[in-house]
Amino acid sequence: MDQNKRPESMQRITTPELAEAFIAEQVKAVQEQVGDKKVLLALSGGVDSSVVAALLIKAIGKQLVCVHVNHGLMRKGESENVIEVFKNQLDANLIYVDATDRFLDLLAGVSDPESKRKIIGAEFIKVFDEESAKLDGISFLAQGTIYPDILESIKQAEGKKAVKSHHNVGGLPEEMEMQLVEPIKLLFKDEVRVVGEALGLPHAMVYRQPFPGPGLGVRCLGAITRDRLHALREADAILREEFDLNGLAEKVWQYFIAVPDVKSVGVKDESRYEGWPAIIRAVNTKDAMTATIEEIPYPVLHKITARITSEVEGINRVLFDLTPKPTGTIEWE
Repeated sequence: MDQNKRPESMQRITTPELAEAFIAEQVKAVQEQVGDKKVLLALSGGVDSSVVAALLIKAIGKQLVCVHVNHGLMRKGESENVIEVFKNQLDANLIYVDATDRFLDLLAGVSDPESKRKIIGAEFIKVFDEESAKLDGISFLAQGTIYPDILESIKQAEGKKAVKSHHNVGGLPEEMEMQLVEPIKLLFKDEVRVVGEALGLPHAMVYRQPFPGPGLGVRCLGAITRDRLHALREADAILREEFDLNGLAEKVWQYFIAVPDVKSVGVKDESRYEGWPAIIRAVNTKDAMTATIEEIPYPVLHKITARITSEVEGINRVLFDLTPKPTGTIEWE
């Protein structure tokens, strides 16, 4: 049987009882696979890697080493929150790597979305390889791969192209002397959340806003520049703050800002002002394979627009994306 294909007989995990059975099954599988060896986990702090971390802690305890890489494409305060939650609150073995300049230098001038994803993915592998080389007895690399990642990265039928590639799908380079541990790779996002709650993770962590592996790299559309990336990060922070204040944070499955490499003429302080548009995307979905648009009240949109255009240098327009999936994808790139 294809280990990357979900069996047709596999029951969807919708209850705590089904989640407990899944956890017991995966704990046993991980213990058999890993033995007494150490595992290196790519920990982003999102729900997928957090659930994997909790599963592995339950299965192998201190044999797990978590690595959080700040690639310079994180949301505002994201890395700081990861350190606070996992190191200070959950007492995980956490290694923090600030690789901002390393990633941004490699991405300079690269505009093709797939090229950006592949560069980010390949560099992640290099970083983890380097970190594992500093540690004794690391034989496995754990990843928070879930089933939609696999589905969107492979051809679904003859003549159909993959939707997009994911940095955590496709195995590891031959020269990397580690094996993969992917305990939730056959689960959809809603199932991952049920498992996370069954593992006792905090509610806020289980329902944390989804964030792609390439981070803001696929939301800073086109070739990434540091000034536009900074504007994107600040605008996205305002969006998240206003959604929190207006009770939308848990009502909307995923919401974010995308900023394209396009400028338009605007007016600021009674003078011509060229700036980028900030595009709001807010979608709801069950399994990330299809998505609908959440209707945001106009007063909230007006407040977000006023704040972004007045508080964020470089942005002079705010747009709202009304496209469902399909025909759009959840992310722009």
